[in-house]
Amino acid sequence: MAGFHTPPPSDEPRDAVVEAHNARIGLWLFALYASVYAAFMAINAFWPQMMNAIAFEGLNVATVYGLGLIIGAFVVSLMYSFACRVPGGRS
Repeated sequence: MAGFHTPPPSDEPRDAVVEAHNARIGLWLFALYASVYAAFMAINAFWPQMMNAIAFEGLNVATVYGLGLIIGAFVVSLMYSFACRVPGGRS
């Protein structure tokens, strides 16, 4: 199929220690985000009436929490990007 080919190998050197470090950071950030999402799901499952409460400027908890999850995902990706930078500016 057109467009489904394996990209050529990168000329960039690979470092197993750095890759392991970056993977560890990624797993910790994933666990952080997953726990916040799990709390959102638990509230929806066990206390759905709480989601109708007004939280901020007339918006209910469901809307504020949902937007917080979206913004949180972006922030977590920036944290990962910052934490996994290559020293010396080669990123």
